[in-house]
Amino acid sequence: MLAWGRTMLTMVTASAIFLRWIPEHGPLVLPLFAVSAAAAAAIYFTQRVRYRRGVRGITAGQLAPDIAAVLWTASSCVVLGALGLWVVLA
Repeated sequence: MLAWGRTMLTMVTASAIFLRWIPEHGPLVLPLFAVSAAAAAAIYFTQRVRYRRGVRGITAGQLAPDIAAVLWTASSCVVLGALGLWVVLA
């Protein structure tokens, strides 16, 4: 469960780094900032629901993985990687 908090902080840090790229790469960096900030916000705002679901699953002895959250986070990382390559190569 703590890994999601670290992921959120990583996305916030990446957003700050992308803002620092604006003088070098111009406004091409803004989609990178938007995706990473949106991912961090989504993790932050859904954190309470995931914690409650985890507590209920542990209590009941039937903890199911949250596949949608994992796929969403993985897809946002893939999009960030593709956008990062596009910015650097442009």
